[in-house]
Amino acid sequence: MTLSDFHFDLPPELIAQVPAERRDRARLLVLDRLSGALTHAHVDALPNHLRAGDLLVVNDTKVIPARLFARTAANRAVEVLLIRPVSERQTSAESWLCLGKPAKRLRAGTELSFPEGICATISTVHGNGHYTIAFDGKSTVQSLLDRHGEIPLPPYIRRPDGPLPLDLTRYQTVFASVPGAIAAPTAGLHFTDELMAAVLRRGAEIVRLTLHVGPGTFLPIRSEHVAEHVMTPEWCNIPVATAARIRDVKAAGGRIVAVGTTTTRALEAAAADSEIVASGARWADCFITPGFRFRVVDALFTNFHLPGSTLLLLVSAFAGSERILRTYNEAICDGYRFYSYGDAMLIQ
Repeated sequence: MTLSDFHFDLPPELIAQVPAERRDRARLLVLDRLSGALTHAHVDALPNHLRAGDLLVVNDTKVIPARLFARTAANRAVEVLLIRPVSERQTSAESWLCLGKPAKRLRAGTELSFPEGICATISTVHGNGHYTIAFDGKSTVQSLLDRHGEIPLPPYIRRPDGPLPLDLTRYQTVFASVPGAIAAPTAGLHFTDELMAAVLRRGAEIVRLTLHVGPGTFLPIRSEHVAEHVMTPEWCNIPVATAARIRDVKAAGGRIVAVGTTTTRALEAAAADSEIVASGARWADCFITPGFRFRVVDALFTNFHLPGSTLLLLVSAFAGSERILRTYNEAICDGYRFYSYGDAMLIQ
């Protein structure tokens, strides 16, 4: 497989800059992956396409205000996107893995000055824009983020003056509860309390897991040969109750409906060594491409993804590359909105 196999032309005006006025009133394109039949609806009609006994699995990660702005000793501006602490033990003198730019201003030993006199030093340069920075301990990183961090919207959502007030709530799912993501699990952005209640009335159930969305989800594939791409691991945790319910539903012949590609990766990583989902915390590093054998997920609720992205490869693995590209072309012709704040698909 080559990256060019997963290219399509997307008119810039179809890249959603703001979400639908109501989360569950975004459009929904339902794809039958066996017949290729398409049904046009809105997200609030999702329960009509579910079955009694279905189990929806959502990702309850919460986006943190991980983008910070700093100055070098030469008073040059730099941008830092904190990914995660290097160690689990968090103190005021924390070291964090981060993405930073511009690269020409970031070298090992570079000192960075943040607001309120807080400083950090680049201790390690890992390549591909990744760095480890060590803070000086004058304040906790959490308090720095709380006071000066910015929600890390993706670059295709144009905010030259920073996030809008609506982004603070709408770039967060209604079930977000475990802080740690640096990008939203965007399929979950469509859900409302009312929609979840309607899902339950349909006879389906909803359970949660956590996958902290990180660079593995959004970093581009840089090699033309897809097999050369290395997926950056992302931390996930599947509660015992969630794993048990998945096993029971599968045994009873019900469907596991993954809400989002991040949920899909967490579930399939947890079943990589067997046919059942194992509970507990782990690093999800599976790179799902066409030819992958899905052990857990039976249906997938997801957004429309970037050309040549790991997420497009995942949905292509689930429904077939040709079918996905044909569906995307139809969605483009019909004016569906793409990416994080865009419309949704149900593939079943």
